[in-house]
Amino acid sequence: MAFKIGWAEVDITPAKGTKIGLSGQFFERITDEVESPVTVTAFALECGDDRMVIASCDLVGIGKNLHEMVKERVQAKYPELKGKVITNAIHTHTSYVYNRKNTDTGSALDVLKKLLPKGMEYKPLVSSDKMLDPEIALNFLADKISLAVVSAWENRTEGYYAGAFGRAAVGMNRRVCYDDGTAKMWGDTNLANFEELEAGNDSGIEIIYTFDKDRELNGVIANVACPAQVVEHRNFISSDYWGKVKENLRKHFGRNIFVLGLCSAAGDLCPRDLIRWVNPETPIDDPNIHREDYIERRADPSMFDISGLKVVGRRISGELIAVYEELDKSALKNEGPFIHRTEEMVLPLRRVTITEYNEALEKIENYIEKNKGRAMTFEDNAKMHIYAGTLARYKFQQKNETFTEEIHIIRLGDMAMATNPFELFLNYGNKIRARSRAKQTFLIQLACGADGYLPTAKAERGSHYSAYVSSGITGHEGGDILVRETLTLINGMFRE
Repeated sequence: MAFKIGWAEVDITPAKGTKIGLSGQFFERITDEVESPVTVTAFALECGDDRMVIASCDLVGIGKNLHEMVKERVQAKYPELKGKVITNAIHTHTSYVYNRKNTDTGSALDVLKKLLPKGMEYKPLVSSDKMLDPEIALNFLADKISLAVVSAWENRTEGYYAGAFGRAAVGMNRRVCYDDGTAKMWGDTNLANFEELEAGNDSGIEIIYTFDKDRELNGVIANVACPAQVVEHRNFISSDYWGKVKENLRKHFGRNIFVLGLCSAAGDLCPRDLIRWVNPETPIDDPNIHREDYIERRADPSMFDISGLKVVGRRISGELIAVYEELDKSALKNEGPFIHRTEEMVLPLRRVTITEYNEALEKIENYIEKNKGRAMTFEDNAKMHIYAGTLARYKFQQKNETFTEEIHIIRLGDMAMATNPFELFLNYGNKIRARSRAKQTFLIQLACGADGYLPTAKAERGSHYSAYVSSGITGHEGGDILVRETLTLINGMFRE
């Protein structure tokens, strides 16, 4: 049976003058300024009795509630797409705040409300009534993502595809290890106590080019191990580096080219080189970014600013163009094995020890004692939410041992795709790719949910943000199960 391929892109940029909250930082940002449009790009594929649609969204994450709303809308119109829709986020920090709900393990905010005396609670610097209501934003996004999925499905026609591989230096490790065994996200490497970056990076780009029935290029799928977070602290709406990639590819190939950006395992990666540190061009409200002894480096431009966006966009788009130009166009495929399975994976809850619980409670109590009568700042809020999340987890774990995640495994010819809902640390992705029997393995994180970071055992020992208990719902035990079961599912397809 021949492949049928469909594409669609739907604009989700707010209407002119509409202010939205920007999601992804502990300090609030509200804006109607647009640096680049934010969109949903959907890719549909059908062959024989199987099918899939992947919708890549310019959002920080896909809440499970949003994913379920999209599925309901799509299945009401096309029942055959039940279990066949994948939603994922590029993980930009310059897109919508919406009413995002994931696996409910207790609210850190509720804990803080109960513990903080009146007058100490955090009050946002900008009134939320000046931005688009998060519940309205949720329904708007559900409608638009559903529209993209349905449109891609309806647009499918006979077509061809080709797998390819490229490289671009984009994602760098963002956790710094010190000589006392501790680690820190965004840690300062210009210290005598600096030992190493906690893990490596992945410059590989898994690529699929798609073609219409006349063998004309109509789409590019690129799996990059780096979240879209160059301008993550800035106060404007942006699709981050993927916006530049699309712009560059459309200048080269024409305006009708579709681009599906997929974020690979990159929970501990970022676009910045922590060894050749380059300061932001203007100040940023994040204490982890400040350097006491800043040394100017000859290196990348600021990877906190538009100058960095342009470089990252150029690296990725330039590689996608160069690989395409060397592609053997006579080897395009329009048939072959295509299997899409949706599984429910049961993973263990990462538990809080009694010692961790008592330490977290003590931290909050000490904060209250030292700061009586003073309202909480955004920096206080960030620190206390970590401990409040620990208290919430301790309460939740008394009655819950496991949770369930929606996972998709696909075989497309000699290639495999696997999804997960986490900010998955790189080493888990490395284990899956290294042991996969597929010729090429695409890993799609923050898909069909967004249940926080999934750190390695080494990261848990080093601790700090992204590896705290409250940074994610599961820990390295869950990561090991995810790797093992994902490999079993992938490799099982290649034995059939």
